[in-house]
Formats: sequence, C-alpha cells, structure tokens
Amino acid sequence: MSVVHELSPGWLLDHLAFINKISYELHQNREPCCSKSQPTSSVHLDSLHMDSVSSFGASATFVPSTSKPENDDRGNCEMFIQKYVFRSELFDVSKPYITSTIHKECQESKEKEDLVNDVKKEISISVNGKKRKRCVAFNQGELDAMEYHRKIRGLILDGSSQLIQEGLTSGFLHSCSEKRNKCSEPITLPHGTCNLSELCEMAKHLPSLNEMELQTLQLMEDDAYVTEQGLFSRIVENTSSFTKMITLMGQKYLLPPKSSFLLSDISCMHPLLNCKKTYDVIVIDPPWQNKSVKRSNRYSYLSPLQIKQIPVPKLAAPSCLVVTWVTNRQKHLRFVKEELYPSWSVEVVAEWHWVKITSSGEFVFPFDSPHKKPYEGLILGRVREKAALLLRNADVKELPIPDHKLIVSVPCTLHSHKPPLAEVLKDYIKPEGECLELFARNLQPGWTSWGNEVLKFQHMDYFVALKSKS
Repeated sequence: MSVVHELSPGWLLDHLAFINKISYELHQNREPCCSKSQPTSSVHLDSLHMDSVSSFGASATFVPSTSKPENDDRGNCEMFIQKYVFRSELFDVSKPYITSTIHKECQESKEKEDLVNDVKKEISISVNGKKRKRCVAFNQGELDAMEYHRKIRGLILDGSSQLIQEGLTSGFLHSCSEKRNKCSEPITLPHGTCNLSELCEMAKHLPSLNEMELQTLQLMEDDAYVTEQGLFSRIVENTSSFTKMITLMGQKYLLPPKSSFLLSDISCMHPLLNCKKTYDVIVIDPPWQNKSVKRSNRYSYLSPLQIKQIPVPKLAAPSCLVVTWVTNRQKHLRFVKEELYPSWSVEVVAEWHWVKITSSGEFVFPFDSPHKKPYEGLILGRVREKAALLLRNADVKELPIPDHKLIVSVPCTLHSHKPPLAEVLKDYIKPEGECLELFARNLQPGWTSWGNEVLKFQHMDYFVALKSKS
C-alpha cells in the first residue's frame, strides 16, 4: 500500500513503496534457446531486446520470444525471473531544498509581506539633486498569490502537522538527528536517455498506417509481426501478469503488467478516441507555461487554448472524476476553475493539495517563501452533463468528495514525478473503473497513460536489478 497513514485531513503516502509493489518481474529465457535463429532488427517481447536500430527510421520487427524457433527444442531452455525495483536514492530527500540564497530571499520577503495591508510604500530617492517619490507596489499576481496563501495556510499547516506527527510516531519518518548521521552520495544518472518528445515529433513524418493497423497492439505470446512505427500510432497494452521490456533508439523501458499507453503528442490523440472507451477518472498534469520553463527549455508547454482542446468530453464516462494538477500561479488556478472545467462541462467539487516533505518531516521549501512553496494544488471536478442523464436513468449513488484533503509525501527528486493517486481516489470512483492519465510520464497497472514522454520514468536507468531467481 502507498497509503502509510490516513487521517481526517488526508493521507501520508509512500511513493516509492507504490512503485515497488508493482510486480516488475521480467520472465526471460536463458541461452542457448534465445540465440536460435531470429530475424535481424527485432524486438523480443519477453526478453525484449532490439538489435541493429541506429535511427528512428530503421525498420524493426516485434517478435514474441515465446514463438517457436525453427528447431523447437524447448528442453534446452531455462526460464528465469529478473526482478527490478525503483532506485531508492531518487527518494532520498533528507533535508529541505534550501540554499543561503533562498534563505536570504525569505528574510527579505518579510519586509515585503509587511506591505500587504497598505499595498504600497513610498520611497524617496534623489535624482539629479532633486527629491521625487516613486511608488513601489506588488503586481496583481503577487497580491493574489499572497491572499491565496493566507487563505489556505492554516488548513495545510494543521493537517500536515497531524500526518507528519503520525509518520514520526510510527517510524515511517525519522527525526533530523537520526538522518544527520547518514551521508548521502550525490545522485548521478546517465544522460544518454532517449528523447521521447523528439521521437513523437519524428513519428509525424512516417507513413500513416491504415485503420486495421491502427488497432490496439496487445503484447501477448501470440503477437503477429508489427513494424516499429506502429508503436507511435496506436495504444500499446501489456495484458500479461508480468513485466515486459521494449527498446526505443537503444534505450530500454519496463512496462508493468496490465498497463497500456499511447506515446504521442497532442496532435495525435485520435487512437484514444478510436478505441471507443470512456474513463471513470481522468488525471491531467498539463505542461503549464511559466518563466522557469521558458528559461530552462526543460520541456515544451501548452497554451490555455491548446489545453482546452484536449477531448476530455469525448473520453469521459458519465460522472467521470476529472483531477487536474495546478501550479501555484493564480492565473492557472482561475483558468481551470473558470474556463477549462466549464468548457468540458465539469463542475468543480474540491481543491486538494500535495504537500512535499523531507524524510524527517520538514517542508522541502520554507512554508512562507514568496517564491517556491512546498505544496501544489489539485482541482477535482465531476462531469455533470452526462452525470445528470445517468442519475435520471439509474439508481447511482455518488460518494461526495471532501472539499479539502492533503496528500503528504516525500517527493521524488526527478522533475515532475507526481505521487500516485490510485489509492486515494479509489473510494470516489466505481470499482473496476477505467482510469486514464493525460501528460503522463510513467505507467501504472490498470491505467491507460498518454503523453509525449509517457515512458520517461519507465527507463531502465531508474531501476535496479535484484538477484535473479530461477
């Protein structure tokens, strides 16, 4: 379970435990069975390695390793299971993300916050020997942010302190003195990872597949041959009960059991619509535009108009629960509540917060910092147009969603690796409901995931192989 503690204010989650409870077990055949004659430039969907693929345009063929070789001498094959776990050091957040510079900004901000009540301050400055007055004021965005923080400050502080104390009492969180004795090595990850968003852009220039070829690709024992370009134009499903591995541009990715994904950008979402499936919960983590993203060029962002064009109404089942991650910019918060959800016929029902803490229970940023906050918002809504019709035609009992809840967890050090919502949302959706995540960067069993970086955190570099067992 990823839920360590549940109290009235919300949940204390263990994100790492959630990932590792997934059965990342790869079933493989040892040599010499796997070395029997196979076509070149192929991917085996069990041992799943790709040979001789040096460019995106290279043709590759997916071949299930369980298909019979020419000489079906199965007696020489030895099956073994390789288990993988997510790298625990990626959740090693033992102290706040604070530097002397940030600390200085926090100190200076106290002066700035003192001005909120009168909004502006007059400062006398000398220009060319004359005195004149210059008016210094907060811009509207800063005023809105301060007002919002004051409004939710007590809720977050009180609720998170209860959950943190519970974690310290149970031993899940450790006091600062215990952690000080441990020296953590700096985390380094290989930089040669595959740029998935660039692959999606390249895929637009490949010849389009016909309607039959665009059907969902199920990675099963009796798979037919399929070209590599098919992976970029259809939903891919791992329907088995164990992990599979695929390779793109020489980079390996683990696919958890009972998961499915579509690797594409916003211009190629039609495979989701073509499968004629609707979803009972849709979680959205839009690439919001902000100054930091513009400066770093870390990922591409979408405009509000582009986000509104996401076909949520066509993907949503009656009474679908829609959950959108929102940054702390009030502009984005108002957009979701006042424009985005109404355009999708979604009624806002709750506003929750994810609170990021260290393993010793401290906030990762100073709570009252004027810039970085240790929390992010989630706006929850219900699709009402379809829900009204459903409620008229059936005796549907909809569990009310609490106005405010907290999700408290130690964050992953990887950028934008959000905590799992499956277990905290399960009480508010129907059993065995269909689940979809948009702009996903990882896969989950029982969920369909879409995005141009949907396999990002499934990369092998983020996992550690445990001792294999025969």
